[in-house]
Amino acid sequence: MRMAFIGAALLVVLVRADAAVAQTTQERIDAATAHARDAGIPVALLESKVAEGKAKGIPMDRIAAAVERREAALEKASQALRGRSDVGAADLSIGADAIESGVSAAVLNAIADSAPRDRRVVAIAALTELVREGRVPEAALESVKDALKRGPDALANLPAQAAAGQGHSGDQPNAPGSNGQGRGGAQGPPSSVPAPGTSTEPTKPGGKPADPGNSTSTPAPSGRGVSGR
Repeated sequence: MRMAFIGAALLVVLVRADAAVAQTTQERIDAATAHARDAGIPVALLESKVAEGKAKGIPMDRIAAAVERREAALEKASQALRGRSDVGAADLSIGADAIESGVSAAVLNAIADSAPRDRRVVAIAALTELVREGRVPEAALESVKDALKRGPDALANLPAQAAAGQGHSGDQPNAPGSNGQGRGGAQGPPSSVPAPGTSTEPTKPGGKPADPGNSTSTPAPSGRGVSGR
């Protein structure tokens, strides 16, 4: 009887602990959502992450951590793009991708100033991809500025050219064995860079969002997936 009582008491403690953790993680998500709302950030950019994480069966503590990271990046992107009346959800989402990749608010602001409105999202995506390829953000910024002067195709193809070892000018010979192709032997811009003229609206839940917690690409702006970071 004594052992049975101890076992029952232990079970009650574990159940209460699980309930407390679940409540805490939900409170963290609610707090991040409230901060985003106060900062004028569309809460849908965070809600899509929660929906995706739950659909994948990812633990709530990891979902909460991913949402908190994303909200912080979205706030920094919002501050960097402040003062522009035409900043939408797409700009904020792609700007948050850049921030999470190591791009400073100053560099993000500079590329937003340099790019025309209809090419801003593509320019930020190209900048982010170059940084993920190993470029210093300031050097990546100059490459994107140069590509902007040469037109939409040069901008969209910039990350693939950099991956192929062609550099930002497009005048250098191909890297040995590259055959003028980008990573994986494919020409043209990587999937992370929106093609000129394509939609840049964030993907909604049920579409094809990226992993909100561990970005490995820069998709059309969306909420990110959940990772274990």
